[in-house]
Amino acid sequence: MEDLKEKILSGEYKDDQQLPTEVELAEQSGVSRITSKRALIELEREGLIYRKRGSGSYVKKQEQRSASGEHVAASQTPIISMVLPYMATSELDFIKGATDYLDTKGYYLSIHNSNWSKDREREFLSRIPKNGASGIILYPISTISNIDMLNALYWNEFPLVMIDQYVESLPITSVVSDNISGGYLVAKKLIELGHERIAFVSSISIEFRSSVRDRYQGYCKALRDHGLTVDPELVIADFYREADQDTSNTFYKNMIRRIMDLGVTAVQVEHDHLSVDLLRSALELGIQVPGQLSIAGFDDHMISSLVEVPLTTVAQDYNEIGRKAAELIVQQIEGQDKAPEQVLIPVRLIERSSTAVLSEAYSVQEQM
Repeated sequence: MEDLKEKILSGEYKDDQQLPTEVELAEQSGVSRITSKRALIELEREGLIYRKRGSGSYVKKQEQRSASGEHVAASQTPIISMVLPYMATSELDFIKGATDYLDTKGYYLSIHNSNWSKDREREFLSRIPKNGASGIILYPISTISNIDMLNALYWNEFPLVMIDQYVESLPITSVVSDNISGGYLVAKKLIELGHERIAFVSSISIEFRSSVRDRYQGYCKALRDHGLTVDPELVIADFYREADQDTSNTFYKNMIRRIMDLGVTAVQVEHDHLSVDLLRSALELGIQVPGQLSIAGFDDHMISSLVEVPLTTVAQDYNEIGRKAAELIVQQIEGQDKAPEQVLIPVRLIERSSTAVLSEAYSVQEQM
């Protein structure tokens, strides 16, 4: 941004001259396209350039770059802040969905990464409203963190939309995947394949995130609807502290041994990365997947289709979640009074090789 600014002020870029595109700037500077786009947004806010939809960015004429003009430009470009717990493929889809909508409404999106830190998330929730942002789209690190900050934002009527999770104790608008249906679809498929001893595995506690709690509720509902008992012994959760990087291989192998000792023939897992850890541990122990043990994940992360035995999983529409959240936050900012709501975005079951009918050979061995 500073480099472009210097070239504009020195006259290297002339009035009304078109600047390089976001892609060209990203390549020239060795940064992501999101970063180059942000640089152009900041230059426009400072009143140095103007942008034409479908055409590009151009240098604003010198006489238009007065202090008052800059102030007007800044006030006419409201910013919505998106707070994310980390940055990966799905998060980029959230961003794309939101920016595609906000671009049509004259809003800009700023991105903030809490990096799974409760304190950092708290800092953002405190600082962003003071820095002039018009609203916040929040992907919280958990359903139970920083509730006091969410209360303050809600009662102060600061525009806020949550994504991925919701807080039952607060009527805050949220946009989430239909996790109950997703959990139900996985369990139902495993039951249809003949599995009755189905474990539910989550690295965090069931109540830590509403998304995981809802997937678990879907699992329980499917078992009940098919005449199976919900067995607490088959619910393995809240072990992420124990499964640290140094011991994870041993930890997950021991978990697989425990699961097999309980007579489990299928595992329904909180998310794909954990599914992959369990899958690889099972294979290293000589357990056939899906012959002896079926494993299903959630999220349809890229790794789910590339792992040794491609994972059955549930796909979420991250792009639509981002787009819908942007639509709802704009409605709040522009005073279109609506009652807080929870919007459910449909999910899809994706069947791959990691789930199947239990091998007849192992079924016979178990009966013997």
